[in-house]
Amino acid sequence: MPPNNAPATRQQVLNQFDALLQPQRFKDYGPNGLQVEGKAQVARLVSGVTASRALIEAAIAVQADAIFVHHGLFWRGHDGCVTGWLKQRLALLLQHDVNLFAYHLPLDAHPELGNNAQLGVQLGLAATGRFGEQDLGFIGEPTSGTGFASAQHLADHVQLVLNRPVTLVKPAQAAIKKIAWCTGGAQGYFESAIAAGADAFITGEISEPQAHYARECGVAYLACGHHASERYGAPAVAGHVAAQLGLWHQFIDIDNPA
Repeated sequence: MPPNNAPATRQQVLNQFDALLQPQRFKDYGPNGLQVEGKAQVARLVSGVTASRALIEAAIAVQADAIFVHHGLFWRGHDGCVTGWLKQRLALLLQHDVNLFAYHLPLDAHPELGNNAQLGVQLGLAATGRFGEQDLGFIGEPTSGTGFASAQHLADHVQLVLNRPVTLVKPAQAAIKKIAWCTGGAQGYFESAIAAGADAFITGEISEPQAHYARECGVAYLACGHHASERYGAPAVAGHVAAQLGLWHQFIDIDNPA
């Protein structure tokens, strides 16, 4: 559905996001939903990965009424002080009356439009199951049905698709047929991926223990960047909701080397 130029109410937009992502199902690290209240009417929606100042400024420049992100402003354990970078971001949102919607784990988990599902689409992977805490991890096979000749072959493919270097820890040479993946900082899911029978695991980051697990368990580990792996869910979800409500939508990707 093309934009009809008629705004939706803020509550209608929130209802659409909540119905799609079902945040009540998740135990998360921060609040999901409307994090900052702006205009009561929404006609122009921007999506992005993180509610950084650069994204907020870019959204203001295109006269957005609302921003939809994966990484919002508020996290469990924050001291509650509105100072420094948080004050600057909030000041921009409030000054320009821009709504901020943020969904963390619910956006990772959506079976079709979420970060994991959309990364699978980008990489040509078809999910056949889920694994890990709250079933956030995806596991499956290449849609080509041929697999990858080696971990290096898979890493080259991921690097080409995401256009960024991949950190690869590879065991002895072996064909890669069953692949597990979970976007962002999901290095803690590696052991669950191994238990699920994966030949390789793709995520955003790597910590010290994972290199040893990969070598000792014979499962390849690929870290392709937190931001790089999570660029696809936000525009998919925001674009879907914008189409449902007839809103203008634009995804703005703020470069991040992490």
